[in-house]
Amino acid sequence: MFVVRGFGESGGVRLGVRIVLCRPAKQADMKIRGQRECTDCGARWSYYDTGSVECPDCGSLRSVGVEEDRHLHTDSPAELDLTEPREAVDARPLREVADTASDLAREYVRKRGFVRGGDLQRLDDTYLAAQELRHAADVVGRGLDLSDDEEWYFLALLRGADVDPETNPDADRRPAPGEVPEAMHPIRGLAYAEAVAEYRRDLADWADENEVGDEGRDALETLGDHVKRVQALDGDVDADTAELLVSAARDVGEYLRAGDADALASARERFGRIA
Repeated sequence: MFVVRGFGESGGVRLGVRIVLCRPAKQADMKIRGQRECTDCGARWSYYDTGSVECPDCGSLRSVGVEEDRHLHTDSPAELDLTEPREAVDARPLREVADTASDLAREYVRKRGFVRGGDLQRLDDTYLAAQELRHAADVVGRGLDLSDDEEWYFLALLRGADVDPETNPDADRRPAPGEVPEAMHPIRGLAYAEAVAEYRRDLADWADENEVGDEGRDALETLGDHVKRVQALDGDVDADTAELLVSAARDVGEYLRAGDADALASARERFGRIA
């Protein structure tokens, strides 16, 4: 459970709110045999791709794992599609739009993880955006009197949270650190801290499975310390600091995944700048 207090000035009025934002339940980490075979029709498929034991050919629930080894798997197929709330912006009250966006982002975050069939994944922009949109939508959904800048911030998240910058570089993007209204810094800080906390948990589980050495474990511990600090501040750090935390987490992940010494050095440098 996280608490956000005092979102600064909004329209000349100190918001002075105390909002409880609960962490969404996440499915349990699993070690599974990813390749499955239907005992009714003989079809084979990858659980990693479907997230289901149901046969995609005949619909039977009678299947068995056919791989010899089990692999750590924390991710499930998920798509963040914000078409519905985006199309409702001009037709419904903003509070209702925010409630719909929050539900969609929350469901997406609940399904996501960062180990896929034993392979460690990157902390991606879509997951970060979903976390940030979820937190921002929770605030907007409570009917607070937002300034124009704060309303713009929420709508910018709504436009860009489900955009993949690699496949659609010209589409609207999430606000850059310098564009986040000061009153919304705790939203981004808390959202990013929560995203990094979840990523670090999967990194630690993966490290346990892969006999990671002391340097990697030290980096994980330092990352965890910085996450706790931001959470203890209720996310109330500037947007550049939140970005540093994410970048450091990505560096640690790259070091664990590929043994990249430059990534470890970069993570350490960023840790120093966060402090």
